[in-house]
Amino acid sequence: MQTRTLGKNLKVSALGLGCMGMSFSYGAPKDETEMINLLHKAVDHGITFFDTAEVYGPFTNEELVGKALSPIRDKVVIATKFGFEISADGKPNIGALNSHPAHIREVADASLQRLHIDTIDLFYQHRVDPNVPIEDVAGAVKDLIAAGKVKHFGLSEAGAQTIRRAHAVQPVTALQSEYSLWWRKPELEIIPTLEDLGIGLVPYSPLGKGFLTGAIPTTTTFASDDFRSKLPRFTPEAMQANQAFVDLLTRIAKQKNATPAQIALAWLLAQRPGSKMQIVPIPGTTKLSRLEENIGAVDIHLIPADLEQIETASAKIKPEGNRYPEALEKLTYR
Repeated sequence: MQTRTLGKNLKVSALGLGCMGMSFSYGAPKDETEMINLLHKAVDHGITFFDTAEVYGPFTNEELVGKALSPIRDKVVIATKFGFEISADGKPNIGALNSHPAHIREVADASLQRLHIDTIDLFYQHRVDPNVPIEDVAGAVKDLIAAGKVKHFGLSEAGAQTIRRAHAVQPVTALQSEYSLWWRKPELEIIPTLEDLGIGLVPYSPLGKGFLTGAIPTTTTFASDDFRSKLPRFTPEAMQANQAFVDLLTRIAKQKNATPAQIALAWLLAQRPGSKMQIVPIPGTTKLSRLEENIGAVDIHLIPADLEQIETASAKIKPEGNRYPEALEKLTYR
Protein backbone atom coordinates (compact mmCIF):
# COMPACT_ATOMS: atom_id res chain seq x y z
CA MET A 1 0.00 0.00 0.00
CA GLN A 2 1.27 3.44 -0.92
CA THR A 3 1.36 6.12 1.76
CA ARG A 4 0.59 9.83 1.80
CA THR A 5 1.17 12.61 4.32
CA LEU A 6 -1.63 14.77 5.68
CA GLY A 7 -0.48 18.19 6.78
CA LYS A 8 3.16 18.29 7.78
CA ASN A 9 3.69 14.85 9.24
CA LEU A 10 0.66 12.58 9.59
CA LYS A 11 1.65 9.60 7.44
CA VAL A 12 -1.23 7.31 6.44
CA SER A 13 -2.12 4.78 3.77
CA ALA A 14 -3.12 6.37 0.45
CA LEU A 15 -6.62 5.00 0.99
CA GLY A 16 -8.35 4.98 4.36
CA LEU A 17 -11.48 3.21 5.58
CA GLY A 18 -14.63 5.02 6.64
CA CYS A 19 -16.25 2.98 9.40
CA MET A 20 -19.60 4.79 9.83
CA GLY A 21 -21.69 2.35 7.80
CA MET A 22 -20.73 -0.55 10.03
CA SER A 23 -22.91 0.91 12.79
CA PHE A 24 -24.92 3.83 11.48
CA SER A 25 -26.91 5.39 8.61
CA TYR A 26 -27.00 2.44 6.17
CA GLY A 27 -29.63 0.27 7.78
CA ALA A 28 -29.24 -1.88 10.88
CA PRO A 29 -25.79 -2.17 12.50
CA LYS A 30 -23.76 -4.99 11.03
CA ASP A 31 -22.56 -8.05 12.92
CA GLU A 32 -19.76 -7.03 15.29
CA THR A 33 -17.61 -10.10 14.75
CA GLU A 34 -17.81 -9.73 10.98
CA MET A 35 -16.90 -6.04 11.17
CA ILE A 36 -13.93 -6.70 13.47
CA ASN A 37 -12.71 -9.29 10.99
CA LEU A 38 -13.14 -6.78 8.17
CA LEU A 39 -11.16 -4.14 10.06
CA HIS A 40 -8.38 -6.65 10.64
CA LYS A 41 -8.41 -7.60 6.96
CA ALA A 42 -8.06 -3.93 6.07
CA VAL A 43 -4.92 -3.71 8.21
CA ASP A 44 -3.62 -6.91 6.61
CA HIS A 45 -4.08 -5.23 3.20
CA GLY A 46 -2.06 -2.21 4.26
CA ILE A 47 -4.75 0.26 5.30
CA THR A 48 -3.59 2.26 8.31
CA PHE A 49 -6.13 5.12 8.41
CA PHE A 50 -9.54 4.57 10.02
CA ASP A 51 -12.36 7.09 10.44
CA THR A 52 -15.10 7.13 13.07
CA ALA A 53 -17.05 9.66 15.20
CA GLU A 54 -18.89 9.78 18.50
CA VAL A 55 -22.17 10.50 16.69
CA TYR A 56 -21.99 7.28 14.66
CA GLY A 57 -24.34 5.09 16.61
CA PRO A 58 -24.04 7.22 18.67
CA PHE A 59 -20.93 5.84 20.37
CA THR A 60 -21.19 2.27 19.10
CA ASN A 61 -18.94 2.83 16.09
CA GLU A 62 -16.13 4.13 18.26
CA GLU A 63 -16.58 1.12 20.52
CA LEU A 64 -16.37 -1.23 17.54
CA VAL A 65 -13.28 0.47 16.15
CA GLY A 66 -11.66 0.46 19.57
CA LYS A 67 -12.34 -3.22 20.13
CA ALA A 68 -10.91 -4.11 16.71
CA LEU A 69 -7.93 -1.80 16.48
CA SER A 70 -6.68 -1.03 19.99
CA PRO A 71 -4.87 -4.41 20.18
CA ILE A 72 -2.87 -3.38 17.08
CA ARG A 73 -2.58 0.28 18.04
CA ASP A 74 0.96 0.65 16.73
CA LYS A 75 -0.16 -0.19 13.18
CA VAL A 76 -3.04 2.27 12.78
CA VAL A 77 -4.05 5.93 12.70
CA ILE A 78 -7.49 6.56 14.21
CA ALA A 79 -9.53 9.68 13.46
CA THR A 80 -12.69 10.62 15.32
CA LYS A 81 -14.88 13.72 15.63
CA PHE A 82 -16.68 16.02 18.05
CA GLY A 83 -19.32 18.69 17.61
CA PHE A 84 -22.85 17.28 17.62
CA GLU A 85 -25.16 17.16 20.61
CA ILE A 86 -26.26 13.72 21.76
CA SER A 87 -29.70 13.78 23.38
CA ALA A 88 -30.43 12.23 26.78
CA ASP A 89 -32.01 9.19 25.13
CA GLY A 90 -28.75 8.51 23.27
CA LYS A 91 -29.89 9.70 19.85
CA PRO A 92 -27.85 12.06 17.69
CA ASN A 93 -29.41 15.49 17.45
CA ILE A 94 -28.29 16.36 13.94
CA GLY A 95 -28.59 20.10 13.64
CA ALA A 96 -27.81 20.78 17.31
CA LEU A 97 -24.13 21.61 17.50
CA ASN A 98 -21.86 21.97 20.51
CA SER A 99 -18.22 22.90 20.12
CA HIS A 100 -17.81 24.74 23.41
CA PRO A 101 -14.32 24.04 24.78
CA ALA A 102 -15.61 22.26 27.88
CA HIS A 103 -17.68 19.94 25.72
CA ILE A 104 -14.74 19.26 23.39
CA ARG A 105 -12.70 18.14 26.40
CA GLU A 106 -15.53 15.88 27.59
CA VAL A 107 -15.90 14.29 24.16
CA ALA A 108 -12.16 13.70 23.88
CA ASP A 109 -12.04 11.87 27.22
CA ALA A 110 -15.10 9.77 26.36
CA SER A 111 -13.78 8.90 22.90
CA LEU A 112 -10.44 7.83 24.33
CA GLN A 113 -12.25 5.44 26.65
CA ARG A 114 -14.45 3.96 23.93
CA LEU A 115 -11.50 3.58 21.55
CA HIS A 116 -9.27 2.08 24.28
CA ILE A 117 -6.37 4.31 23.29
CA ASP A 118 -4.22 6.91 25.04
CA THR A 119 -4.29 9.55 22.33
CA ILE A 120 -6.51 10.41 19.36
CA ASP A 121 -4.43 10.64 16.19
CA LEU A 122 -6.72 13.08 14.37
CA PHE A 123 -9.57 14.95 16.11
CA TYR A 124 -11.99 16.68 13.75
CA GLN A 125 -14.63 19.28 14.45
CA HIS A 126 -17.53 17.46 12.75
CA ARG A 127 -19.34 20.65 11.70
CA VAL A 128 -18.58 24.30 12.34
CA ASP A 129 -20.56 25.65 15.30
CA PRO A 130 -21.65 29.24 14.56
CA ASN A 131 -22.11 29.87 18.29
CA VAL A 132 -18.47 29.22 19.17
CA PRO A 133 -15.61 31.21 17.60
CA ILE A 134 -13.39 28.86 15.64
CA GLU A 135 -10.42 30.33 17.50
CA ASP A 136 -11.86 28.93 20.74
CA VAL A 137 -12.34 25.52 19.12
CA ALA A 138 -8.79 25.47 17.77
CA GLY A 139 -7.50 26.63 21.16
CA ALA A 140 -9.31 23.81 22.95
CA VAL A 141 -7.81 21.21 20.63
CA LYS A 142 -4.41 22.87 20.98
CA ASP A 143 -4.69 22.35 24.75
CA LEU A 144 -5.62 18.68 24.19
CA ILE A 145 -2.55 18.28 21.98
CA ALA A 146 -0.38 19.85 24.69
CA ALA A 147 -1.91 17.41 27.20
CA GLY A 148 -1.05 14.44 24.96
CA LYS A 149 -4.68 13.44 24.41
CA VAL A 150 -4.73 14.42 20.72
CA LYS A 151 -1.99 14.46 18.07
CA HIS A 152 -3.56 16.36 15.15
CA PHE A 153 -6.43 18.83 14.60
CA GLY A 154 -8.92 18.49 11.77
CA LEU A 155 -12.02 20.22 10.43
CA SER A 156 -14.96 18.84 8.46
CA GLU A 157 -16.97 20.68 5.80
CA ALA A 158 -15.61 24.03 6.97
CA GLY A 159 -15.49 27.15 4.82
CA ALA A 160 -12.25 28.66 3.51
CA GLN A 161 -12.07 31.59 5.94
CA THR A 162 -12.88 29.36 8.90
CA ILE A 163 -10.03 27.05 7.88
CA ARG A 164 -7.62 30.00 7.77
CA ARG A 165 -8.72 31.35 11.16
CA ALA A 166 -8.43 27.94 12.81
CA HIS A 167 -5.06 27.25 11.22
CA ALA A 168 -3.67 30.50 12.65
CA VAL A 169 -4.34 29.23 16.19
CA GLN A 170 -3.56 25.53 15.81
CA PRO A 171 -2.24 24.12 12.52
CA VAL A 172 -4.94 22.08 10.79
CA THR A 173 -3.62 18.73 9.56
CA ALA A 174 -6.62 17.70 7.45
CA LEU A 175 -10.00 18.81 6.22
CA GLN A 176 -12.61 16.12 5.73
CA SER A 177 -15.10 17.06 3.06
CA GLU A 178 -17.35 15.32 0.59
CA TYR A 179 -15.54 15.26 -2.73
CA SER A 180 -16.09 13.06 -5.75
CA LEU A 181 -16.77 13.21 -9.44
CA TRP A 182 -20.36 14.23 -8.71
CA TRP A 183 -19.64 16.70 -5.88
CA ARG A 184 -16.88 19.10 -6.88
CA LYS A 185 -17.76 22.23 -4.93
CA PRO A 186 -14.52 21.97 -2.87
CA GLU A 187 -12.59 22.84 -6.03
CA LEU A 188 -13.91 26.43 -5.96
CA GLU A 189 -12.45 27.78 -2.69
CA ILE A 190 -11.63 24.92 -0.36
CA ILE A 191 -8.93 23.08 -2.31
CA PRO A 192 -7.00 26.26 -3.20
CA THR A 193 -7.02 27.17 0.50
CA LEU A 194 -5.75 23.73 1.51
CA GLU A 195 -3.03 23.90 -1.13
CA ASP A 196 -1.95 27.32 0.10
CA LEU A 197 -1.75 26.18 3.74
CA GLY A 198 -0.45 22.66 3.18
CA ILE A 199 -3.48 20.96 4.72
CA GLY A 200 -4.49 17.46 3.65
CA LEU A 201 -7.88 16.64 2.12
CA VAL A 202 -9.79 13.56 3.26
CA PRO A 203 -12.74 13.02 0.89
CA TYR A 204 -15.68 11.21 2.45
CA SER A 205 -18.33 9.61 0.25
CA PRO A 206 -15.76 9.35 -2.57
CA LEU A 207 -18.06 6.80 -4.22
CA GLY A 208 -21.16 8.96 -3.95
CA LYS A 209 -22.59 6.97 -1.03
CA GLY A 210 -22.34 3.86 -3.18
CA PHE A 211 -23.99 5.26 -6.30
CA LEU A 212 -20.79 5.69 -8.32
CA THR A 213 -19.98 1.99 -7.96
CA GLY A 214 -22.73 1.17 -10.43
CA ALA A 215 -24.17 -1.33 -7.95
CA ILE A 216 -27.30 0.71 -7.16
CA PRO A 217 -30.00 0.41 -9.84
CA THR A 218 -31.87 3.62 -10.54
CA THR A 219 -35.07 1.84 -9.50
CA THR A 220 -33.75 1.21 -5.98
CA THR A 221 -36.01 2.09 -3.06
CA PHE A 222 -34.10 2.65 0.18
CA ALA A 223 -35.40 1.46 3.55
CA SER A 224 -36.45 4.10 6.07
CA ASP A 225 -33.41 3.36 8.26
CA ASP A 226 -31.08 4.04 5.32
CA PHE A 227 -30.36 7.77 5.34
CA ARG A 228 -30.15 7.85 1.54
CA SER A 229 -33.95 7.58 1.59
CA LYS A 230 -33.94 11.19 2.82
CA LEU A 231 -31.42 12.60 0.35
CA PRO A 232 -32.68 14.54 -2.70
CA ARG A 233 -29.87 13.09 -4.83
CA PHE A 234 -31.27 9.61 -4.32
CA THR A 235 -34.82 10.09 -5.55
CA PRO A 236 -35.65 7.86 -8.55
CA GLU A 237 -35.66 10.88 -10.87
CA ALA A 238 -32.29 12.12 -9.62
CA MET A 239 -30.68 8.70 -9.83
CA GLN A 240 -31.94 8.30 -13.38
CA ALA A 241 -30.31 11.59 -14.36
CA ASN A 242 -27.12 10.89 -12.40
CA GLN A 243 -26.69 7.50 -14.06
CA ALA A 244 -24.68 9.43 -16.66
CA PHE A 245 -21.81 9.62 -14.15
CA VAL A 246 -21.88 5.85 -13.68
CA ASP A 247 -21.97 5.33 -17.44
CA LEU A 248 -18.89 7.55 -17.81
CA LEU A 249 -16.98 5.68 -15.10
CA THR A 250 -18.01 2.37 -16.64
CA ARG A 251 -16.61 3.40 -20.04
CA ILE A 252 -13.26 4.39 -18.54
CA ALA A 253 -13.22 1.25 -16.38
CA LYS A 254 -13.52 -0.97 -19.47
CA GLN A 255 -10.53 0.79 -21.02
CA LYS A 256 -8.43 0.27 -17.87
CA ASN A 257 -9.63 -3.25 -17.01
CA ALA A 258 -11.05 -1.90 -13.77
CA THR A 259 -14.40 -1.24 -12.09
CA PRO A 260 -16.34 2.05 -11.90
CA ALA A 261 -15.56 2.31 -8.18
CA GLN A 262 -11.85 1.91 -8.83
CA ILE A 263 -11.89 4.63 -11.48
CA ALA A 264 -13.81 7.00 -9.17
CA LEU A 265 -11.17 6.51 -6.47
CA ALA A 266 -8.24 6.60 -8.90
CA TRP A 267 -9.57 9.92 -10.23
CA LEU A 268 -9.46 11.38 -6.73
CA LEU A 269 -5.98 10.00 -6.08
CA ALA A 270 -4.77 11.61 -9.30
CA GLN A 271 -5.94 15.12 -8.44
CA ARG A 272 -3.44 17.90 -7.71
CA PRO A 273 -0.22 15.91 -8.21
CA GLY A 274 2.76 17.56 -6.56
CA SER A 275 0.59 19.78 -4.37
CA LYS A 276 1.33 20.51 -0.71
CA MET A 277 -2.21 19.22 -0.17
CA GLN A 278 -2.34 15.43 -0.36
CA ILE A 279 -5.64 13.61 -0.88
CA VAL A 280 -6.60 10.47 1.07
CA PRO A 281 -10.12 9.18 0.29
CA ILE A 282 -11.94 7.13 2.94
CA PRO A 283 -14.50 4.92 1.17
CA GLY A 284 -16.62 2.90 3.55
CA THR A 285 -17.75 -0.68 3.14
CA THR A 286 -18.98 -3.64 5.14
CA LYS A 287 -17.94 -6.26 2.59
CA LEU A 288 -14.50 -7.80 2.11
CA SER A 289 -14.96 -7.99 -1.67
CA ARG A 290 -15.66 -4.25 -1.86
CA LEU A 291 -12.72 -3.51 0.42
CA GLU A 292 -10.38 -5.42 -1.87
CA GLU A 293 -11.92 -3.77 -4.92
CA ASN A 294 -11.38 -0.30 -3.44
CA ILE A 295 -7.79 -1.07 -2.49
CA GLY A 296 -7.15 -2.04 -6.11
CA ALA A 297 -7.72 1.59 -7.10
CA VAL A 298 -4.36 2.56 -5.63
CA ASP A 299 -2.59 0.62 -8.38
CA ILE A 300 -4.57 2.16 -11.25
CA HIS A 301 -2.65 4.88 -13.06
CA LEU A 302 -4.76 7.41 -14.91
CA ILE A 303 -2.61 9.16 -17.49
CA PRO A 304 -3.30 12.78 -18.54
CA ALA A 305 -5.34 11.57 -21.52
CA ASP A 306 -7.58 9.55 -19.21
CA LEU A 307 -8.09 12.52 -16.89
CA GLU A 308 -8.82 14.81 -19.82
CA GLN A 309 -11.39 12.35 -21.16
CA ILE A 310 -13.11 12.21 -17.75
CA GLU A 311 -13.00 15.99 -17.40
CA THR A 312 -14.44 16.66 -20.83
CA ALA A 313 -17.25 14.13 -20.45
CA SER A 314 -18.16 14.99 -16.87
CA ALA A 315 -18.34 18.72 -17.68
CA LYS A 316 -21.37 17.91 -19.84
CA ILE A 317 -23.21 16.22 -16.96
CA LYS A 318 -25.10 18.28 -14.42
CA PRO A 319 -25.63 16.50 -11.07
CA GLU A 320 -29.32 16.22 -10.26
CA GLY A 321 -30.63 16.75 -6.74
CA ASN A 322 -29.11 18.39 -3.68
CA ARG A 323 -26.74 16.19 -1.71
CA TYR A 324 -28.51 16.91 1.64
CA PRO A 325 -31.87 18.25 2.77
CA GLU A 326 -31.73 22.01 3.26
CA ALA A 327 -31.39 21.87 7.06
CA LEU A 328 -28.28 19.68 6.84
CA GLU A 329 -26.75 21.56 3.94
CA LYS A 330 -26.86 24.72 6.05
CA LEU A 331 -24.35 23.12 8.41
CA THR A 332 -21.64 23.04 5.74
CA TYR A 333 -19.04 25.49 4.37
CA ARG A 334 -19.40 27.93 7.26
